[in-house]
This record gives sequence, C-alpha cells and structure tokens, in this order.
Amino acid sequence: MPAFVGVISIIRVGYRKTSLSQQKHAGNHWAIWPSRLVSRNIILVHLTINWLLDMFRYLTIGLLLFASADSQAADWPQWRGPTRDCRITPQQKWPDSLGAENLTQSWRISLGPGYSGPIVSGPRVFVTETRSKTDEVVRALDRRTGKELWKTEWKGALKVPFFAAKNGSWIRSTPSSDSQNLYVAGIRDVLVSLDVQTGHENWRVDFVKTFNAALPGFGTVCSPLLDGEHIYLQAAASVVKLNKSDGKVIWRSTPESGGLFGSGLGTSAFSSPVIATIGRQRQLVVQSRQSLFGLDLETGDRLWSTDVEAYRGMNILTPTVIGDSILTSTYGGGTFLFEVMKSSSGLQITERWRTNKQGYMSSPVVIDGRVFLHLRNQRFTCINPVNGETNWTTRPFGKYWSMVSNGKRLLALDQRGELHLIDASPVEYRELSSRRVSESETWAHLAAADRQLFVRELNAMTAWNWQ
Repeated sequence: MPAFVGVISIIRVGYRKTSLSQQKHAGNHWAIWPSRLVSRNIILVHLTINWLLDMFRYLTIGLLLFASADSQAADWPQWRGPTRDCRITPQQKWPDSLGAENLTQSWRISLGPGYSGPIVSGPRVFVTETRSKTDEVVRALDRRTGKELWKTEWKGALKVPFFAAKNGSWIRSTPSSDSQNLYVAGIRDVLVSLDVQTGHENWRVDFVKTFNAALPGFGTVCSPLLDGEHIYLQAAASVVKLNKSDGKVIWRSTPESGGLFGSGLGTSAFSSPVIATIGRQRQLVVQSRQSLFGLDLETGDRLWSTDVEAYRGMNILTPTVIGDSILTSTYGGGTFLFEVMKSSSGLQITERWRTNKQGYMSSPVVIDGRVFLHLRNQRFTCINPVNGETNWTTRPFGKYWSMVSNGKRLLALDQRGELHLIDASPVEYRELSSRRVSESETWAHLAAADRQLFVRELNAMTAWNWQ
C-alpha cells in the first residue's frame, strides 16, 4: 500500500515539473497554443490522480475500520461474552454436528485449578488459576498455539466455608479486557490492572483495606464490567465504580448488611452486574444476595429496588434484561419477572409473574423472545417471558451449564465435560449433537470467538477449532 502511494506521488511530481517547464517557454509564439492544451490535459490528469488518491485513502480507512470491527466481533473479552448475555454476532453458521470432522482440538495446556472463564482479546487468551492454595496466577497464551506469552502472580488465597468447600477454594471471577489492559479480580477482593502485552501491573485496589471491609466469605465472584473509561464491580459488600486508567474510586454504593450470616458471608456477592436502558434510563442492574436493584451510573444512587426470595441469599444468576423487564431465578426461591416503569416519582418496579422453577448457577440465554434456562434440578427448560409459562422441560443433565448462542443455535457446556449443540426451538428440545470435550469437570464458562472454542477444565485448558 505505501509503495502504491509513492508511485502516484512521483507521477504527480513529474506532471508538476512538466507544467513548470512549459511555462518557461510560454513566450514562444509557436509554443503558446500547444502549451495551453498540454497544461489543460495535465491539470485534468492531476485532478484525476488526486481523486484516485482520495478514494484510495477512504477505501483504506474503511478496510481498517472493517478489520477492527471484525476483530472485536471475534473476541470474547469478558464474562458471558462481548455483550455480557452469551450472544455472539453470527460470523458463520455452526455445523449440524460436533463430530471430529467439524470440531477438532488444536491445543491443550495444563493449569492449576480455577473457576474463572477464559477470555479472548486479539491474539491472546487469558486464564487464571490458584496455585498451591497460596498464589493467584494470570497467564497470557497465544490464541493459535497455546504458547505462554507471559505470566504474573501474587499472594492471594482464601478458604471458603466448609459447606461450600466441596468444589474448592479457587479464584472465581472472570477477568475483563479492553484490548489494552486486563482487569482481574482476585478472590480476596483485590482488583488488578495488567498490561495485555507484557503482564506489567498498572495498579491494584485492595477493597478490604480501602474500605475497612470484611473479606468476602465465599471469595470475590463478581466479574468486572467495563464501560467507557470506567469499571464496575461488586466488592466490599457494595458496588464500586473506578477509573480504568488509575483505579481511583469514583463512588461506592451504600454497603449491605449481612443479616444473620454476618458481613463476610451474608454480603459476599455471587452475581455480576449488567448495564441496560430500562424505563428510558441507562443504568447499572445489580443482583445482591438479598435484592435486585438499579443504580445511577453517575452517582451510584439507587433508582429502584426489590427483595428477591432465595435460600440463604443464593441469588447467583446475572440479571437478564428483556426490554423494560428483568428476569432472575434463584435457589430456593423461584423464577421471577419484574417490570420497571417510569412514573412521576421516578422508576418503579413491579413483579409481573413468578413460577416455582428454580435456577441455580447457570444464567439464561434469550433467543427469539424465549428464555432458555438450566435449572437447579439439572433440567433444561424454555420459558415464555410474557406470562411465565413453560414451553418444555428436559431430562436431567449435569449440575451446571454455560451457554453461547449464535443465531438460533446454542452451545451448552455441561459441568461433566459434555458439549451440546442445540436448535433453540420454542416447540421442543432439539439436540443436534453432543460430544465429550473434557474428562474432568468444566465449571468455568465456555468462550467462543470466531472459529474457536475455549474450554477451561479444572486443571487444564483446551482450544477447539471449527472446520
């Protein structure tokens, strides 16, 4: 491309020199008429070349912008994907089968245990792990080969209560990336910013020390939410907004009390927030252990709030926004749809319906106006959000599903290491194909980016390619 521009520039200089040479002989009677004709032709050629150069520049800029947009679309930069709802823009139609002729493993690396989902940003994949029950480790891997590009670590470990220790005391939060920096929430309520190219630490905030708060009894689970120049995180028994550039705290919402369980266990958030426009106002939608609420993005003030029934505060799912309504499903409570409406006194929330179906840890996916949800009883169900009626419910599967939707198709990674390809039909459960992709448990969220899938096993990570 630069060579092409250089050739055009030389041609332009040549035409300019010719024009000046002809002007020197303008006094010659016999040269006046042909000189003027040649000059006019040169001017026309000169204008044409300028036009071609401009068009070339515009085309180049357009191609660069298109490539940039395509690159972003091919990332999985945060919890639940690019738009935090498990939906990806269809870049290619998924095959009808997960057989070896369509899906092949490209690499596998061993890791320490961890629950954080992998994220994909540009040419890199980022993963976290807990090592020796004392340290937290962050690795950057080459997306194509799995080669380690850099590694950084810090002291950070926490032993969760005995009744929750069955699945280990490992790092839980999924990092987020804006392509320049990586933001990692450690299990001890610490947020760290790392340079994506080098792993160099830019800054860190220890919320326990900053706010003199109790350690989260179950560890930090919330995954950082990036929005412009800011970060939102459920930490220190509250929600905190920070500057991405330096980690400076902009506001902290009113801390919640722990009730009977105390400030450490009772306020240790299990969910991750989203940003949505509801009731004509863009806001932060948050689910804490006791309630569901909206926060003003500028001030952190509550816009609306409602209690959500759950056993021992097990409100785990990421809020699912459907228009001006929010759906959630809780362990020991049920499935609820709330509607937020604008009134003369502000935003008001109303419960529209509830059912006795209980979610657990798997956040739902919405496709063509239907909610697809994996339940506490390990069954998979399709719900009509208009009235809460169930379209269908399946047999039991594993304890947890993480899902990705591509158009009307779903990929669901079962905690038992099985991958399911599903046609998201409101009429009946239609499984197109299934395949075991791990011999160990897969509690971390599945990541899908372009023609690749990334599966975080308990002690390893594998990359898979669509053929």
